Amino acid sequence: MASPLFRGTFTALITPFTENGIDENALRQLVDRQIQAGVEGLVPVGTTGESPTLTHEEQKRIFHIVVEEARGRVQVLAGTGSNCTAKTIEMTQAAKALSADGALIVCPYYNKPTPQGLLLHYRKIAEETQFPIVIYNIKGRTGINMNTDTLLQLAENPHIVGVKEASGDAEQIRDVLERVPEDFSVLSGDDGLTVDVLRGGGDGVISVASNILPQEVGDMVRAGLAGNFEEAERLNVYLAPLFRDLFLETNPIPVKTMAALIGLCKPLYRLPLCPPLPETEDQLNQCLQRYFN
Repeated sequence: MASPLFRGTFTALITPFTENGIDENALRQLVDRQIQAGVEGLVPVGTTGESPTLTHEEQKRIFHIVVEEARGRVQVLAGTGSNCTAKTIEMTQAAKALSADGALIVCPYYNKPTPQGLLLHYRKIAEETQFPIVIYNIKGRTGINMNTDTLLQLAENPHIVGVKEASGDAEQIRDVLERVPEDFSVLSGDDGLTVDVLRGGGDGVISVASNILPQEVGDMVRAGLAGNFEEAERLNVYLAPLFRDLFLETNPIPVKTMAALIGLCKPLYRLPLCPPLPETEDQLNQCLQRYFN
């Protein structure tokens, strides 16, 4: 049986901005910092990268920079999803042409397709792009949940190779882990549930927290994948305050604030996202003191 294509810690990268656009130097430095810390992959232009406010040209430029800077040292799973099948195909083809390793494609939001619509959406993308696809299931963002039966039908397609499971439903996550093929990647979409996903046979995490502590999150995942759950749980407890505080306000406001506080980027957000409340920033700063003395 083949191994899952995507396994380990994949950082959902923030997008650093200048007042005029993408901070390309900061983005390259973020990529190198992640790779030096030992993560297995990078996810540019996801929710954490403020994808809804990026133009298509900016998205393509970010894909190019991340792939170029990674230089094949880690996998790049490009966030190409939207609620329009044709636009998703266009962006996925662009990621493929730029030599990404796969595409993370969110369930279509706002228009709320039926299960049959989800099947047709992902099958059409797979057919048109012939590119490894990881489905991103996050009901809290999209308004729809991909049920396990639909996911299993899609897993039959050779180009649909995994799922980022962020339904927040422990029973559904267990169901997915029990029923998907062994070579189908199941990646946690919630840092705080990662060890539970690994214990159930999952393959890793697409992490927000690893923007800040990539080595520690990576060590936690590697311990879990090796079956050393005592060490994985120790690191999970150590990282729990970070996991919690990263969601004091809407992601990615807290993680970008933390990144700015430790000098990784400027504290710039695109509307409708905005700087955190002063009390939130104070708590984020206090959280950082635990890890950066």
